[in-house]
Amino acid sequence: MLAPTKLSELPPGQSGVISHMPSGRAALTRLREMGLVPGTKVTLIRRAPLGEPIEICVHGSRLAMRNHEAAFIELAATP
Repeated sequence: MLAPTKLSELPPGQSGVISHMPSGRAALTRLREMGLVPGTKVTLIRRAPLGEPIEICVHGSRLAMRNHEAAFIELAATP
């Protein structure tokens, strides 16, 4: 099975390391200011009953985001 490559594809309870975030999107700029930068470990805590928003843990803080925002955040391949 292939490892998820986007934060939106990560199953609940799993972690990944951010490898890339595009610039120029206001929503992603705000997330970057909150600590979502390349090299950061993120854990998907849970999804809302209808699939979004998702709740993630980054640096001990919990954040909620929509799937379309999470789809722009690429994760590094982990062994």
